[in-house]
This record gives sequence, structure tokens and C-alpha cells, in this order.
Amino acid sequence: MVKVRVYPSVLSGRIRAPPSKSYTHRVVVMASLAYGISKIENPLVARDTVATFNACKAIGATVHDKSGMLEISGTSTLSVPDDIMDAKNSGTTLRIMTAVSSLIPSGFAVLTGDSSIRRRPMQPLLDALTALGSECWSARGDGRAPIIVRGGGLEGGRVAIKGDVSSQFISALLIASAMAKNETSIEVMDNLVSRPYVDVTLETMKKFGVKVQRDGYGFYKVPEGQEYVPTSFSVPGDLSSSAIMLAGATLTGGHVSIEGLDPDFPQADWAFTDFVKRMGAKVNVDRNAKTVTVSSSNKLNGGTFDLSDSPDLLPVMAVLATKAKGDVSLVGIGHARLKETDRISILAHELSKMGVLVKEGKDSLTIRSHREVKKCVLDSHGDHRLFMTFCAIGLGTPEGLAVEGLETSDISYPNFIADIQRLGGKIEVLNN
Repeated sequence: MVKVRVYPSVLSGRIRAPPSKSYTHRVVVMASLAYGISKIENPLVARDTVATFNACKAIGATVHDKSGMLEISGTSTLSVPDDIMDAKNSGTTLRIMTAVSSLIPSGFAVLTGDSSIRRRPMQPLLDALTALGSECWSARGDGRAPIIVRGGGLEGGRVAIKGDVSSQFISALLIASAMAKNETSIEVMDNLVSRPYVDVTLETMKKFGVKVQRDGYGFYKVPEGQEYVPTSFSVPGDLSSSAIMLAGATLTGGHVSIEGLDPDFPQADWAFTDFVKRMGAKVNVDRNAKTVTVSSSNKLNGGTFDLSDSPDLLPVMAVLATKAKGDVSLVGIGHARLKETDRISILAHELSKMGVLVKEGKDSLTIRSHREVKKCVLDSHGDHRLFMTFCAIGLGTPEGLAVEGLETSDISYPNFIADIQRLGGKIEVLNN
């Protein structure tokens, strides 16, 4: 782990949001399934999305990076991969490409990823694909990667799947079902978590000419015989990553504006603007300029915040809670234990090292009223979002602190350190 030293400093200024990781994944996959050439402007080129680029190349698409624009030539007949598809640290890549691999006419595809990915659940998706006519297995028989998929196409039909583990399963089924031989109906049992990510999938499918009928978040019908149509698409800015910078302004007494955030594109983490406003920060969303501005407040309020639809906000909200004058309860977060790490447990442990009073529940995290923080070393445990948010909290401490895990930031935000410094943050990379 590469360690950084974060010094007390104020974040102020204006930057452009990094491109959305969620949209980039989906657009690249759909462009690869569209016979012809699609042009993707403002894509996120990071470790997670590059894993998707490579997986799409493995099944026959060509992906050319032309200075900030991807030119993708899709294929009407998917190829059998020459090698194992490596999702690296990307759960989105693993889950969507598992479903897409079922569309290969014949042969087998094998998908895996790093140690974190090989711990993440896959069985609900495998069962659903099997019900729709595919054949797929967990190589170790434990419902986790490596995954083996036999090609042959999806028959379609009706399937029921639990929604309380990951919305990525639903997105994967929707994307692949558009090319099934028969109409596909997907019933989501239990409460679907991370619902706005399904909205992202449906919005992107619509841009590529694919229709889906829906009844709320519990039922979807995908007509058979559809084709993805090549298109041009400009990827919007990413709220997940931008929230870290906006939170930094609140934590340090600054004023940050982030450009390129378009409210017309659904994203789960638009909820951040409502949450931080409830806590007492000054928030302005300029729809015309596509800019979000957050200014700090002398007082942050406590309260209860439901993150069931926006689990990626858990680290950001947890560090903001350390500055609140009242207790903050973050609820609906049980599925955050199934992310790159068990984010609930790690946040409870690491914030406690700072002297913050934290109570961990199965599906919740409560941060008690503010205490003076201690100087310490925070360990991100190889989780990119934890690394970035730990840096943000360090900027607002009296003496600063050290954070381990610099090498993880290129998973989703390669320019993170540069943007922090551009806004006035003081961070030093340490050799050991």
C-alpha cells in the first residue's frame, strides 16, 4: 500500500467532474453489441472501465481511444474469448459480461477478477440466467467467480430474482435479454437496492434503441428480437466521485463548484445534494450550467439518512458525520458489506482510530456527536472509495493524518490527487 500524508487545508475552487463510471461501463457494452460504429465522448478511462473495454474486445468488438473519445465498432456475432476475461476489481464488469457471454453463439467464456471480486456473490445471477436458457457455473461451486458460461444464446421467458443483494444483477439481465430469442419477463422479489442504477441502465438502453416495459422497480418486460443501434453518446460527470470533493468543501470550510454534472441523467448519488443540504451545508444545483456548488456551514446537523439506493455515499456520509453536532445514523446499508470490502465494518474500525464514537449495526452505522479527532494512520483496505474519503476527512483535521492505499484511486478517479491539489488540498506521497 502506498501511503499519503494529508495536511490541514481548505478546498475551494472549480473543477470538472470526472466522467461517470456507471454510464461508461454500460455505454461501452451496448456499443459493443450494436453492429456498426458508436462514438463515445468523455468516457472514464480508469482501471474498472478498462476491464470492461478489454472484456468487450474479447468478444469481438473493437475499441479505439481517440484523445478523449472512444470509437467502438460493435459486432453482430460475438466471438468466443481467446483467454479468461479479467474483471479486475470491477463488479459491474463481472456481472454484466457474465450475462452478455451467454449470447456467444457457441463455446465457453470464463470470467474472474481480483481477490475482492472472487468474494462477491454471483449465484442469484447464475440462477436467473439458467432459468432463461443459459448454462453457467461457479467454478468452485460457491456461487462466486471464477464463472464459466456456455454460449448458445438466451431463450428468454420468465424469471424471478432477489433484489436485495445487488441491482447489477437486474442490469445484467436487462442488457442481455434484449437479444434473447423470446420475450423476457423479470420479476424482482424483495426490495430492490440501488434502484437508480437500474434507471441508468434503462436510460442507456433507450439511447441505443432498445425498449423495456416496466412496472416500477418490481417487474420488467423486454420484447424479443431487438437490436442495439449504434449511436453517439456523451458520458455525464460522476456524482459518486464528485461527492467526495463537495464533502471536502464542507469538512474544511471551503467552497467548491463542480462542472459537468447533468441532472437530466439519473444517478444514484444525486441524493448527496439533498443529504448535505439537510445537514446544513449550502447547496446550489444549476441545471443550465450543469454545475453543483457546495459551501460549508459553521454547523452540520445530525439525523437519519437512508442509503439503500445510494450505497456508494456511505463513506462520504460517514466522514461528514464526524463534523455533525448531533448523532448521524446511516441506514439501509447492509448491501455495502458486499462491495469491494465490508465498508460498514472498515469505516467503524478506522473512524474509531480517530477517536470518533461509532456504533456498527447489521444494516446501519451510527456516528455519535463530534469529538476531537486523533492523529493516526487510516487504512483503506484496498478500497478506492475509502481511500479518497479518508483523504477528505484528513484535510479537515487539526493536525492532518496519513492514509494508505494511493494505488487504488485509479480504479475510478485517476485524477483524484491532482484535483484535490487543484482545489488547494495539501497531500504528500510518502515512500513508505
